[in-house]
Amino acid sequence: MSDTVYVQLLGITAGVFLLAGVLMLWRRELASIIRLFAAQGVALAALVAVLGLHQDHPELLGVAGGVLLLRAGVLPYLMRRALAASGEARETQPLVNVAASLLAAAALTLLAYAVSQPLVALAPSPATQAIPVGLTVVLIGLFVLATRRRALSQVVGLLLVDNGITAIAFLATAGVPLTVELGVSLDVLLAVLVLLVLTARMRTAFGAADLDELRELHD
Repeated sequence: MSDTVYVQLLGITAGVFLLAGVLMLWRRELASIIRLFAAQGVALAALVAVLGLHQDHPELLGVAGGVLLLRAGVLPYLMRRALAASGEARETQPLVNVAASLLAAAALTLLAYAVSQPLVALAPSPATQAIPVGLTVVLIGLFVLATRRRALSQVVGLLLVDNGITAIAFLATAGVPLTVELGVSLDVLLAVLVLLVLTARMRTAFGAADLDELRELHD
């Protein structure tokens, strides 16, 4: 793969990866948010595959396949099942409206680029120059955790943080060993399964999984 094609593909995959995260702040339909998360998983897998092809690293291609299977297949499937069981269609009462959320995303993007510049300057390359994208997705995930009230949205926020950290790891280190990525992925899968089971139990016990309603029950 030539350097020109590599830079172009890296930019496209990183751009789609970031765009999917931003669009999750725009959409309130939980089904649409899950589809965007799956699209982000495809973009992350493609980004890893581009790095593997450029470095002629077969192990990275195997990792890309694992990322695609877990983050674009298994996790969205589990969230769709949880959504179908919940009967909830929308994020009805986020703490921040859509317009303000998109403005916050723009501010977080600028913050990520400003904060990551010293790190990029240590080893300038096309890969490290995309690190701010991963950091932006981490910040967007934290923003989702802070502003969305549905339990399923909270799970998506947690997974956004994990996707961003994974992207940073691949971009900063030119690849993560297969065993490390497998171990992290299994941990993430286990965490999501636990969260979805807890959400289902809360819905069965209290009739809802809205954090504000559950807090009122506690009070």
